[in-house]
Amino acid sequence: MTANPCRWGILGAAFIARKNWQAIRDAGNATLIAVASRDKAKAQAFIDECQSSAPHPVLPEAMDSYEALLARPDIDAVYIPLPTGLRKEWVLMAAEKGKHVLVEKPVGVHAADVQEMIAACEKHGVQFMDGVMFMHGQRLQRLREVLDQDVGTIRHIASQFSFRGDEEFQRSNIRAHGALEPLGCLGDLGWYCLRFTLWAMNYAVPVSVTGSIHAETQQTADSPAVPLAFSGLLTFPGGVSASFHCCFAAAHAQWGIISGEKARLEVSDFVLPFSGTHTQFTLTRSEFVLDRCRADMHGGQQIETLGEPSNNAPGSQEAGLFHTFSALVLSGKRDAHWPKITLLTQRVLDACLLSAREGSRAVSM
Repeated sequence: MTANPCRWGILGAAFIARKNWQAIRDAGNATLIAVASRDKAKAQAFIDECQSSAPHPVLPEAMDSYEALLARPDIDAVYIPLPTGLRKEWVLMAAEKGKHVLVEKPVGVHAADVQEMIAACEKHGVQFMDGVMFMHGQRLQRLREVLDQDVGTIRHIASQFSFRGDEEFQRSNIRAHGALEPLGCLGDLGWYCLRFTLWAMNYAVPVSVTGSIHAETQQTADSPAVPLAFSGLLTFPGGVSASFHCCFAAAHAQWGIISGEKARLEVSDFVLPFSGTHTQFTLTRSEFVLDRCRADMHGGQQIETLGEPSNNAPGSQEAGLFHTFSALVLSGKRDAHWPKITLLTQRVLDACLLSAREGSRAVSM
């Protein structure tokens, strides 16, 4: 732990915050000061349960007010895992109070929200970043090297992120609630697919996108329907294409494949690395050999393993997220790259949804 760590507060006791409770502890340059909920008993129960699993050296304080947490002078940065429909209000308030902001995704209901959040953070001189953990893993750095050196010119990118929610999930889970999470599976899962695609393309802006909603779910008669299964297609300059699928009704999947002129790069677990003490990816250079009447396709698969913990440990991508952010806060400098790619991701997501709502017409970017 550094002598003067970045001091964190958490707004809300959401499920995802449990993982990040430990990530703050494991970052090496961060400490958790307080957790706020509208119900102090809920905040305390969250703290008690997390502390019993991944104890912090100093027990964080439970608070019953987001406003009170943001007013504390002993907090430098806040992590905001509140529902998407509520997020903008608290990001704006956090920026106004001079707190650096790490926010869950999807960041906003639409790009205009995200632009407003980023502008507020710029005005008040605080860092803004979204909580896409895989961006901060060791594996992604190595993937970039292999992609640039061995894959060749990219021709197509494909990805899928899905899990199967039962009927109870559709009835009661916040991710299927039209007012709180209006983007449904596209926001919750598709954001990762789009970010992976944009990362692979060095954040080139797509020429056009199309989207399709294959299924929707609606919790109540008066709440908006949200996408339950969604797919999209992106076209980039130079004829590069990308496809993605996200779904709340299919088996667990989180794969990404980048096909180039020379090789294919495949990650079977690009969002949440499979549990273990290492991460992996596969580079494939298949070769077709025809010898008179004999035809052979040689696999040419090369698996590379990195000594990187999958989760819940120092050196994992979760800890890397908070280490990166905390280092920026402690440096006194802001990095404009992070809000820039957040806004681009949201813009592409918005275009995909607009396309789907208008009969899957191609939407120009």
